[in-house]
Amino acid sequence: MSPFQDVIVDSDSEDWWSAHRGASPVVGSAIHNGHHIRGDLQELIGLDGDQRLREEDPFTEFFIRDLPNRIIFHRSRFEIDLNRARGGAIYLKPEQAWGLKVWRDQLPADSVAASLRVHDAYYAMLESYLRGLEQQYGTFVLLDIHSYNHRRDGPDAPEMAFEKAPQINIGTSSMDRQRWAPVLDPFIEQLGSFEFRGRRVDVRENIAFQGKGEQTRFVHERFPQTGCAIAIEFKKFFMDEWTGEPDMEALQAMREMIRLSLPVLVEALQARS
Repeated sequence: MSPFQDVIVDSDSEDWWSAHRGASPVVGSAIHNGHHIRGDLQELIGLDGDQRLREEDPFTEFFIRDLPNRIIFHRSRFEIDLNRARGGAIYLKPEQAWGLKVWRDQLPADSVAASLRVHDAYYAMLESYLRGLEQQYGTFVLLDIHSYNHRRDGPDAPEMAFEKAPQINIGTSSMDRQRWAPVLDPFIEQLGSFEFRGRRVDVRENIAFQGKGEQTRFVHERFPQTGCAIAIEFKKFFMDEWTGEPDMEALQAMREMIRLSLPVLVEALQARS
């Protein structure tokens, strides 16, 4: 058993996603947390597990375990990337995947179609799930949790420059920023007030990423008056991005930070209604 078993989500290789529903207008998602590749793709993929893991977002579901509402995707983004529009959700060319040649040969049409069906099913599920929150609470917040690499030049190379790599990047490009400022600003302030290893967490908006992913865009398109989707990118300071080994102290701290933000978000939503 892995010494980090308590921070690895337990899922069957056939699972697509897990969705938990509780009494809250806030939902957390970790749609790049997954690592599984379905059986018919195993002989077609040209990357090993370590190569895939480096570009996946392991442990992101751990950050949201204290939220009553959680959606975790268990398949690898190399099978289907839910945070890209349907037409680009499968990495068919290296330029779609950080220069990586994902498939040994051209992916068969039936394999492409099977992956796209998962994409379609996920967004059908997500819309139904969020309609339920909308009907119950009037408005809701989706915390779209991701992570990003900051040592791309190698495990011993310098990390990305500070000005380009906040510990937490808040992406808001698809959001009506003015409309949701009364919710977003207290949330950012709460995250930025959290202390980790003697220093406040570095939280900045639209620096490393601008929140242009498909999931936040989908929410703001389908729920323009009622849905606030916040793209949250954690720099991988909570793990070794080359070995995959987690930093347990950092993981626990970030989970606590997200837990403490929940009442702030709920109060802000209630104040708007």
